[in-house]
Amino acid sequence: MTADLPRGYLCDRWWTRNKLGGNQWAYNVNGETVGVPNGLFSERTARLGTENAFKIGPYIAAIEAAGHRVIKCNLGEPDFPLAKHIADEVKRCIDAGMTHYVDPQGILPLREAIAGQISRTRGIAATADRVVVFPGGKPSIGFCQQTYCNPDDEVIYPSPGFPIYESFTAYVDAKPVPLQLREAADFSFTGSDLEPLLTDRTRLIILNFPSNPTGGVATRQQLESIAEVIRRKAPANVRVFSDEIYENILFDGNQHLSIASLPGMAERTVIASGASKSYAWTGGRVGWAMFPTVEEAMIFKNLNINYFSCIPAYNQMGAKVALQAAQSRESIAMMVAAFQERRDMMVAGLNAIPGVSCRMPGGAFYLFPNIGGVCESIGAVEAHNRLPAAQRDRTSPSTLFQMFLLWQYHLATMDRGSFGRIGSAGQHYLRISIATGLEDLRQALDVVANAALDRDGFRRFADEGKHLW
Repeated sequence: MTADLPRGYLCDRWWTRNKLGGNQWAYNVNGETVGVPNGLFSERTARLGTENAFKIGPYIAAIEAAGHRVIKCNLGEPDFPLAKHIADEVKRCIDAGMTHYVDPQGILPLREAIAGQISRTRGIAATADRVVVFPGGKPSIGFCQQTYCNPDDEVIYPSPGFPIYESFTAYVDAKPVPLQLREAADFSFTGSDLEPLLTDRTRLIILNFPSNPTGGVATRQQLESIAEVIRRKAPANVRVFSDEIYENILFDGNQHLSIASLPGMAERTVIASGASKSYAWTGGRVGWAMFPTVEEAMIFKNLNINYFSCIPAYNQMGAKVALQAAQSRESIAMMVAAFQERRDMMVAGLNAIPGVSCRMPGGAFYLFPNIGGVCESIGAVEAHNRLPAAQRDRTSPSTLFQMFLLWQYHLATMDRGSFGRIGSAGQHYLRISIATGLEDLRQALDVVANAALDRDGFRRFADEGKHLW
């Protein structure tokens, strides 16, 4: 199977696993071996990060167990029910006995629906034999890194960006190369920002528009400049991983544009998306990716076999209906209208708080306010500077304010460091999910406004030293 692909397209472990009998790479972090107590865990385990939106779940549970109500603006989960026509299809398929093993690549009806939707919306020739279905949007991220990258190969990814991009890079012994997104550019970028990061070791370039956590959207001009640089400078075996999971959640008349739609890019691009965000179906765990070649898709099918066997057929059939039914367009439009109303209210409210500034995002359902002024005025920068070096490395001024909001004011948000730690020092932002009701969001604004003025309360919180990260 892999003999049909040029030697340089897949990492060496695919070519050597039979000869070596497994992965024989020597792992290190920054030139030093990671110590694991008693040798119980592999060295790579210590290099795997996490998604802090889930990590703070136990903190929220502890606060609620103490009798407090927490306003949850941390998780990227639409607060809408799964549409009835999708849920009915899932139940119908369970009743019909679709509860057994199916094709590990994904059932053909869903792969055909995905290919049809990609062809229609991206204007390219998509085919079902290049589509692979995964249990959610995350597996294709890590699988692409481990499949396309050898040790010390480079992965370029946006920062701030979805935390799994950075987390998996070190885990597979690749080199993380963050592309720092700037607030002044509305957290988007151009080819001139990308070009200096490209080297002969680049193997994967990750794009995410609309963006988590910033809601940034790329214009056609920006995507064209990115594509031009990739075509001109990137090695032929570089893959673009285009994470388009928020493709349907756009505001102000914006239309989704994939880099794969531009000349010469479909044959370089992995298009990744899924059902979680567009259809408010985070628990369904149906994601997918379309690969440039059938041979690549077969490699990822084999990963599914090794890791998951297959994805439940009844959920896949629900995703097929989600993609094809006219009712889906109606439910998405209703949800996007609600998100836009919340966005407008929250951006205006945040910008009215001294020490806070917030850009107007073009998509997704997050706000990414700059809280640098608050971190200075409340004493978070000073408190961070006073910490011992080992503790200072584990937190940041925005983390301190995030924890203050959570433990003292019972508002759950996310800090800048949760979306890429490398190069984030001195950047003071929060991510606020607007996937919660208007009344909760109005209360959240009041909480941020009050906490931003509570210098004495913050000083007591910092001095206590209990929940600083």
